[in-house]
Amino acid sequence: MGRENFDPTTVLRSDRMSWPARYGGALASVAAAVGLWGLSPFMHHEPFAIFVLAVVFTARFLGFGPAVFATAASVIAIDYFAFEPHFSLSLHVSDVARLAIFVVISLLAASLAQQRSRAEVRADQTMERMAAIVESSEDAIYSATPDGIITSWNHGAEQLYGYSADEALGKSVLITVPPELVHETRAHLEMLTAGQSIDSFQTERRHKDGSLVPILLSISPLRNRKGAVVGGSAIARDITSKLRTEEALRRNEKLVTAGRLTAAIAHEINNPLEALTNLIYLARHDPARTGQHLQMAEGEIHRIADLAQQTLGFVREVSDARPLNVTSTLEEVLRLYAPKLSAKKIQTTRQFDQRCEIWGFSGELRQLFSNLIVNASEAVTEGGHLWLRVCCAREWSQDQREGVRVVVADNGSGIAPRDLPRVFEPFYTTKGERGTGLGLWLSEGIVRKHQGLIRVRSCTRPGQSGTVFSVFLPTKLAS
Repeated sequence: MGRENFDPTTVLRSDRMSWPARYGGALASVAAAVGLWGLSPFMHHEPFAIFVLAVVFTARFLGFGPAVFATAASVIAIDYFAFEPHFSLSLHVSDVARLAIFVVISLLAASLAQQRSRAEVRADQTMERMAAIVESSEDAIYSATPDGIITSWNHGAEQLYGYSADEALGKSVLITVPPELVHETRAHLEMLTAGQSIDSFQTERRHKDGSLVPILLSISPLRNRKGAVVGGSAIARDITSKLRTEEALRRNEKLVTAGRLTAAIAHEINNPLEALTNLIYLARHDPARTGQHLQMAEGEIHRIADLAQQTLGFVREVSDARPLNVTSTLEEVLRLYAPKLSAKKIQTTRQFDQRCEIWGFSGELRQLFSNLIVNASEAVTEGGHLWLRVCCAREWSQDQREGVRVVVADNGSGIAPRDLPRVFEPFYTTKGERGTGLGLWLSEGIVRKHQGLIRVRSCTRPGQSGTVFSVFLPTKLAS
């Protein structure tokens, strides 16, 4: 694949030749036809065929004007050399008719040949444009045979993988694949051979220096004109910056969530601290019941420790999924927001199944439930209602995976139909300056990380307004 700058106006065709060369070439074509006619006795019976070929050749490579000139020269040559008497312009009526038919056929053939030539020029221009686009793309674009042998390699691929085109061409695509993902690539090659496309997916590839690069990869089969698969093409985009940005946003949102909890935590800790003060006073002035007072004080200290542990759960990173009880996790979050709900006199209806357990990341699930509860509490007016439900369920899709369904519903103002399709977009908020537009986006990311699904329904009609978020979390995470 070339690197030179492409100029669509520079096409190596007849329009770049001077007119003497084009018309001289037309005359040479007719002269060659005369020579072939003279050398082949067979042509003496059908002189028109060789001259039609001369006209078509002229139109194909020199243009329509020279083809008309070649037609006129062919008529003169046929009259001079093919008809009797030679070198005479006196023709029979039948000869005139044959010449007229020859002229029509020649001009028609010349027109068709020129149209095909123009079509090929346009095709060449399109191909060169496409080649220039591919070559200048920042994405890595390359192709391979059904066996995985690289056949093309653009500049973006050189930048992403570190291999030059000379180093990559003729090599296996496995040179960019980490050993632990070789089976994935081979499975994709089998799918391509079967004519299947592979949707875009996030994976990792290996740079020439051995480092791993996170990419978004899409693969499509390449077919010939008969529809047979002759290879595959791949487009890879480096998403290192995107992942770093998303991770920074997640960390910031966790800090925002922790900040929102500060008031609730302070209120919750203040009560046991006040009780501790009273118990220490009683233990000091009532020696007979000191042991009882200290035991009660120890319980209050455990309560404070539990609150601190729950708070850390929002910001602490857990590298591996662990078994956890969904109901217990949701109840812990709900206790932290109890003062806020009580302040707005929000009624809470709970339907909790204590048996619901999954493998997951406790800190991130706390953040998910926190976002949903905060959004619901802010959507309702004073005296509103909040419904929470946790139950064992199966996925609605055809997979029918076992898992847990968590429903958070409110009778608030609802989400406008124009806003509903965008609630999971980053930085999209209907709260004005009060919202970051990241909560639901990150919530959806948490659900996706747990290989689950999140859905939302909402109504804004008076007397029926409200919003329902439904989250499905599978019992086990696929490897």
